[in-house]
Amino acid sequence: MSLDADTLRRTMRQWATGVTIVTARADDQLHGMTVSSFTSISLEPPLVLVSLANNARTADLIRRARFFGVTILAEGQQETSNTFAGRVPDSEDRFAGIETEVLQSGAPFIKGGLAYLDCRLVAEYATGTSNLFIGEVIDAQADEGPKPLLYFNRDYKDLCP
Repeated sequence: MSLDADTLRRTMRQWATGVTIVTARADDQLHGMTVSSFTSISLEPPLVLVSLANNARTADLIRRARFFGVTILAEGQQETSNTFAGRVPDSEDRFAGIETEVLQSGAPFIKGGLAYLDCRLVAEYATGTSNLFIGEVIDAQADEGPKPLLYFNRDYKDLCP
């Protein structure tokens, strides 16, 4: 018996998560997308994992650039999350009107984020409808002042004081 995708989606909505934007720049192209499938997997060496849909434009840029950025969004960045989650189509400039900065790799980071991880791609694994990208963190910055942007059951939530 196979589990249907809608049942899995409804079930996974019960998992509260932070919100990130994964970005990449290859030549004169840059793109990014909202990603909640993100985790730290090793401290030595410093490695993180992001899961992206097989056909995602950002995934293609990561493959070409061999680097990617992860911006952990802060409370109040819901509209930015929505923009990069597809409210602005892949064919348009999702960065229009959004301030960015760079660290070592040249990947863009969303200003105002809670934290930035600059990553060099070290491995990619195909898994069903997604690919897992493992990056070695080559630089990182964090602002411990703001609260994180949280997502649960198809809506943004506040962290209790």
